[in-house]
Amino acid sequence: METKSGYVSISTENIFPIIKKWLYSEKDIFIREIVSNACDAISKMKKLVSIGEADLPDEEMNWKIEVLLDKKKKTITVYDNGIGMTEEEVLKYINQIAFSGVKDFVEKYEGKTDESQIIGHFGLGFYSSFMVSKKVEIDTLSWVEGAEPIHWESNTGMDYSISPSKKIDRRGTYVTMHIADDSKEFLDKYKLRETLRKYFSFLPVDVYFIDVNEKKDKKEETEEDKPKPINDPNPLWLKNPNDCTDEEYKEFYKKVFMDFNDPLFWIHLNMDYPYNLKGILYFPKLKLPYDSLEGTIKIFYNQVFVADNIKELIPEFLMLLKGVIDCPDLPLNVSRSFLQDDDCVKTINSHITKKVADKINGLFKTERESYEKYWEDINPFIKFGCLKDEKFHDRVKKSIIYKTCDNTYLTEEEYLDSVKDKDDKTFYYVDNAAQQSQYVKMFSDSGTKVFVMDGPVDVPFMQMIEVKSKNKVRFVRVDSDVANALKTDTDKSREELDSIGTSLEELFKKVANNEKLKIKVENLKSSIPAILTLSEEGRRMQEMMKMYGALSMPMDEDVTLVLNAGNPVIEHLCAIKDDESKKEELDLLCGQIYDLALLAHKPLEAEDMTRFIERTSKILAMISKKEA
Repeated sequence: METKSGYVSISTENIFPIIKKWLYSEKDIFIREIVSNACDAISKMKKLVSIGEADLPDEEMNWKIEVLLDKKKKTITVYDNGIGMTEEEVLKYINQIAFSGVKDFVEKYEGKTDESQIIGHFGLGFYSSFMVSKKVEIDTLSWVEGAEPIHWESNTGMDYSISPSKKIDRRGTYVTMHIADDSKEFLDKYKLRETLRKYFSFLPVDVYFIDVNEKKDKKEETEEDKPKPINDPNPLWLKNPNDCTDEEYKEFYKKVFMDFNDPLFWIHLNMDYPYNLKGILYFPKLKLPYDSLEGTIKIFYNQVFVADNIKELIPEFLMLLKGVIDCPDLPLNVSRSFLQDDDCVKTINSHITKKVADKINGLFKTERESYEKYWEDINPFIKFGCLKDEKFHDRVKKSIIYKTCDNTYLTEEEYLDSVKDKDDKTFYYVDNAAQQSQYVKMFSDSGTKVFVMDGPVDVPFMQMIEVKSKNKVRFVRVDSDVANALKTDTDKSREELDSIGTSLEELFKKVANNEKLKIKVENLKSSIPAILTLSEEGRRMQEMMKMYGALSMPMDEDVTLVLNAGNPVIEHLCAIKDDESKKEELDLLCGQIYDLALLAHKPLEAEDMTRFIERTSKILAMISKKEA
C-alpha cells in the first residue's frame, strides 16, 4: 500500500479544541479511554470467536492489555490482542470524529452480539490521547485473513498520515502516545500505575503494566519475575450473592475502601430487568460521630471506573454509605463522567432505595438483636434518608427504633403500648445524657422512659415524625416541661402553690439577673429544690438558627424556674423571706438554688462558676457557725 495523508473529518468547526480542553474534565481520563478501547477490541474478537465468525488456536486466546511506559522516549503505549483494524476501518473509525465503531459492529452482527458488553459507545475516546500527547501513533493488524499491518500517526489530531506498519506482526493494536512536556507527570511510573488501578482494578481483561526501562538483574526470567495483572477481572459483585461468603464481602470491602474495620452488613444488588445493574452497598462502622456524613459509592460501567458519588444515580442519603455499583445501561454522556437525566436513572435510583429499605426491614424483623446493635451506626443514615425521601420513610417507618437511657430499644408503637396513660403521646428525650442526668433520674424514678436523641439530624427528624405520625406523638426534652409523672399529690391547692411562687418571684429574678424569669411552684417527687425548664418550641428554634448560622434570639422569656414546694430549703425560704436579719442568707440560698438548677441545664459561664464557688464557701461557713 502507498502512504496516504489528509485531514481528520469533522462535522463541527473547531471540535478538537473542545475535546481537548472542555469535554474531559480531568487529564488522566485519556488512559481510561485508550485502555477501554483496547478492552472493546478484545470483547469484539471474543464475540466473533464465540459466534463462530472467527477460529483462533487456544494460544491466541490469552487475552490481555499491556501498558508500556518508556520514560526515556517519553512514550506510553497501550497494546491489545483484540480484533485489530484494516486500513478501511482506520480511515472510517479514527479519521471521522464521533463515528462509533461499536454501533457499526453491533449492526453488522445484530442478533449475535450484546451491545451492553462493549464499553466504547462514543467514538470520541481515542482523541482524548491528544490532551497529553504531542504525537500519537497507531499500529494495527486486523484479524481478517490477508489484512496488512497499518501505521497511522498524527501530530495535532487534525491531520494524519497512514502507511504500512513495520512495528506489528501479530493481531491487535498498539497506540503509542508521545507525551507532551505539560503532561510529563504521567511518565512517572507510580502515577501511571495508580491511574491504571483507579480506573481498571476490575476490568474484565487482564491489564499488565510494564516499565520498559526497568533493568532485569537476572538473565533468565522465573515465574515470580513475570509481570502480573494489576486488576481483578472477576470482582465480587459479579458473583451470585448465594455463592459469596461473609469473609469475601469483608475482604472486598477492606481492599476497595482501605478500611481496616469490618462493615456492619451489606446489600448485594443484582438487577436484570428492566436494566442491568450489579453492585454491593456497605454500611460502615463509624469511628467518629460525623463519619457517617461522608461515604463513597464508586460507579463502574462494564467494570471500568467512572466516578465516585454520581448524585443523579444515587439517592442523596445513600451517599453516607460505601459501595460499588456497575451498570452497563447507564446513559452516560460522551465524557462518561455525568449521567443524562432519563427514565433509566430514575428507575435505578428507585430500585436502589427499595433494596436498602428491604434490607433494613428484613434485619428488623428477623435479626432484631443484631439490628439494635447496629442502630448507633445506622440511625443517622436511616433518619437522613427519611428526611430526604418520603417513599423511603414510608417503607422503613415501622422499623425505626428509639434508644432509651437504660439501653433498651423501642418502636413508636411499642412505647405507646407500654405507657399507662394511653392519651399521653409524649416522648421525653435527652440530647446530652450527662448534662441532663438529674432530669433523667427524676423521670426514671417515676417509671417514665427517657429516649436519647443526640444525633446531628435528630431535631429535624423529630419534627418530621411529629408531622407524619398517625399517633400524633410529640417529642419533649426532659428540661422543657414538668411532666405529670414528676409531680406528687399535695395538700396545697393550686392557689397556695402560686402564692408561694409570687412571694419568692422577685428574689429569684434578682439573683438570676433576669426580669423575664418565670417562677412556678410544684410538688415534685424528687428531693431537689428546683429545676429549670425551657420551652421546647423556643429551644428548637434556637438550635435551628444556630444550625443555619443565623443570629440566636434571647431565650429569657422561655425560661421557667420550677420550685419544689416539698423541699425543706424552699420551705425555709418561705419562712425567712420577710426577716431583714436573714437577707444575706436569703440571697445566698436563692442564688445557689438557681445556679444548681442552671447547672443541670447547661454549663455555667466562667464568671458564674467563680461566683458559684465563692457562694458555696460562704454557705458552708454559715452552716459551720450555726453548728458551732
